[in-house]
Amino acid sequence: MQITETSNEGLKRTLQVVVPAGEINKRFDERLDDLKDRVQLKGFRKGKVPMPHLKKMYGRSVMVEVLQETVRETSNQALADRKMRPAMQPDVTFPEDNAEMERVLAGQADLSYSMSFEVLPPIPLANFEDLKLEKFVAEVDDEAVQKGIDDLVERSVSYTAEEGRAAQTGDRVTIDFVGKIDGEPFEGGTAEDAPIVLGQGNFIPGFEDGLAGVKAGDEKDIAASFPEDYPVDTLKGKAATFSIKVKEVAAPVRPAVDEEFAKSLGATDLNQLKEFLRERIGREYAGASRQKLKRDLLDQLEKVHSFELPPSLVEAEFNGIWKQLEESLQRAGKTFADEGKTEEQVREEYRKLAERRVRLGLVIGEIADKNDLKITQDEMRRALIEQARRFPGQEKAVYEYFEKTPGALAELRAPIFEDKVVDFVVDKAKPVERKVSRDELFKKLEEADEA
Repeated sequence: MQITETSNEGLKRTLQVVVPAGEINKRFDERLDDLKDRVQLKGFRKGKVPMPHLKKMYGRSVMVEVLQETVRETSNQALADRKMRPAMQPDVTFPEDNAEMERVLAGQADLSYSMSFEVLPPIPLANFEDLKLEKFVAEVDDEAVQKGIDDLVERSVSYTAEEGRAAQTGDRVTIDFVGKIDGEPFEGGTAEDAPIVLGQGNFIPGFEDGLAGVKAGDEKDIAASFPEDYPVDTLKGKAATFSIKVKEVAAPVRPAVDEEFAKSLGATDLNQLKEFLRERIGREYAGASRQKLKRDLLDQLEKVHSFELPPSLVEAEFNGIWKQLEESLQRAGKTFADEGKTEEQVREEYRKLAERRVRLGLVIGEIADKNDLKITQDEMRRALIEQARRFPGQEKAVYEYFEKTPGALAELRAPIFEDKVVDFVVDKAKPVERKVSRDELFKKLEEADEA
């Protein structure tokens, strides 16, 4: 095999590869000889088909397979010999002369092809000990635990119907209703035995207000308007009238915060319930702290690593992001103008995002490669189990999905891989801990999300 570098410009490379006809024919004969022992043709015993006849029947298709396999093996070998790391799958092209390709297929000419690609740039890694990072730490105070208790109480509320009760905030009102726009019923505007808790704001503006003071047996019309950003296009901004019939008005009954309440939630007593809450809230705070630290770390990694990006990787990343954006806008029925920007402005923003993702992806890959960081089978197994637990009763279907769906395991592996690299760099950087309140912690995280 002969390899010649015919182009070297920036990160772009082109290699010309020539595989002698003799090597091609040797591979062809070996494949045909193997086929002879397996194929069975009418009029011949198995393994006794004459080679000329076999070549006449299968020669061209076998040669095509041989050439495909040869290109795959020799292209990989060419890259390995020259220690080149392509950013994406090389683009392989063959001579445009059909007559020349026919001679190759006939075993009468050398196989010649070119492969064009972009190489990954050299990535000199920064000294991670020089990174300046802060780790925000929030303590779980008694007020947070009490709020957790209050939330549990609200989720445990039951309702008791009271005859003659006038509905007020917090009550559950059960109604039948028929909605009309311009006197005509509309799709999704009719329901029976619909439970509505006043004050939760789960219906369009004006609807719950019209239920204030109603009693069981009341019938009335309520005027309400769909907001301009309502997800159903045909209803956006439309004024509607709802004819309602009140079936029941039920008052909320909140459980007493005592030992029985704690036991109903799986704790042995109230103290243990509070400890459970303290631990859960602590995990929530720790998760927010890590998320903020990770974002700060990625920002700094991007800032301290400067190198040329392979255009093909940036373009592929941008196209993926842009497709998701367009689909999201289409589902929401919005345009770029609705966001107060032009398409050109948004394209520029998303291209910068694509560049950031590619840069960080290459840096993370380089850190892992240089420090031999790998995902173990046990880590993948635990991640699969965690995914399956999110779908109780459907664990088998989850496992089958990851087993049969191309790329699914790679998507599962990616965040584990990234977190492993982040942990490695954080350990080297030794961030300074800074105590903050719960509100400050989540405000910092929100600001990072917005940025």
